[in-house]
Amino acid sequence: MRSRAEVDATLQTAKVNPAELLPVVHCLSFGPQAAAGECCLLQLEPGLCAEIEAGCSLVIRGEKDEQAVLCSKDKTYDMKIADTSNMLLFVPGCKTPEQLNADQASCNIIHSQIAGFSNNYWELRRCRPKLKKLRKLLMQNPYGGPDSQKDQASTFSKYTTEDLLSLIQASEEEILHHLQVIDARKIEGYWRILEFDYEMKLLNHVIQLIDSESWSLKKVPLRTCLEELGSLEPTEMIEHILLSYGRKYFDDAGEVYFEMHEDKICRAIAQMLLQNAVKFNLSEFQEVWQQSVPEGMTTRLDQLQGLALVDRSSRPETIFLLKVEDLPEGNQERFNSLFSIREKWTEPDITPYIQDLCAEKQTTGVLLTKYARCSMQNGVKVYNSRRPISKQILF
Repeated sequence: MRSRAEVDATLQTAKVNPAELLPVVHCLSFGPQAAAGECCLLQLEPGLCAEIEAGCSLVIRGEKDEQAVLCSKDKTYDMKIADTSNMLLFVPGCKTPEQLNADQASCNIIHSQIAGFSNNYWELRRCRPKLKKLRKLLMQNPYGGPDSQKDQASTFSKYTTEDLLSLIQASEEEILHHLQVIDARKIEGYWRILEFDYEMKLLNHVIQLIDSESWSLKKVPLRTCLEELGSLEPTEMIEHILLSYGRKYFDDAGEVYFEMHEDKICRAIAQMLLQNAVKFNLSEFQEVWQQSVPEGMTTRLDQLQGLALVDRSSRPETIFLLKVEDLPEGNQERFNSLFSIREKWTEPDITPYIQDLCAEKQTTGVLLTKYARCSMQNGVKVYNSRRPISKQILF
């Protein structure tokens, strides 16, 4: 236990002027249990500190073969170890200079024991939630309807919200939002995605009813849909397909109506036409596509961004299915996959396939600068790989 005289002698030996320091002195010593690696330090931004102080929880998620992420209630962060040249000491009850100034009754010398130490800490960096696995898990066992023998015979797992929270590296809000984006629905307590053929069957029932009743696509009554189609399919499935392909609203009398989404319906019908063809003559496809959508709807190629790709270099021009959700989630792996499909891309063509990779406040232009090389071809700016890529053959 050092005395004041010993402290002053140490300062004199170090040629430090005591008048330039606070009068209170911390004398540190290593406790009997102090050891490296016993504790971990986590550097938090002010918003996360406020959440913890408010009683919220932070959760570390990731399976053994995954890089750990930390999740708040609505954000996801990469966790990386940052080394420091300064030893970081854990001192319980240690007072900051501000606390000492406020506590005039503090003892002139404070003896504290070091409980542990570290040469690194966990650094957090906001990242995209890793949600591709969510769709992959649910697509192992898509819902084919109440009478589907395939569904009854399936050996694949079904997932509750709690299951997904333990498996998906994303915050709870991000997971629940993405479940809405991919039109998942809880069926008997489990999250399910509809089998595409069953989804199209439900949508076709609704479209045929709209056509037979000569309803406006902007005013489709929920009650009548359930009454007319309830004998064909479960009413909750009819309402789900209306929610997936329409916007719900109430009229002045409180009746529920749906305004159907033209772009989403046209996109789904295009997928139905393309899914069984390797490539489709573009002009023939556009003609068949327009004939297949409900009367009053207009098909446009920009409705197919991230779903299908047009090959204008072929003669005749063709179109084929290329879904962004089927591409790798990692940045470099995504670009490798795209450049194996097509050697050179224009910016309008590649943007729908990389925009989901953008981090917060990041643009697709930044990604292209990092992962692709720019050049001019026939007066048009194109992008190709920065590294040799083996050609992917589409069957």
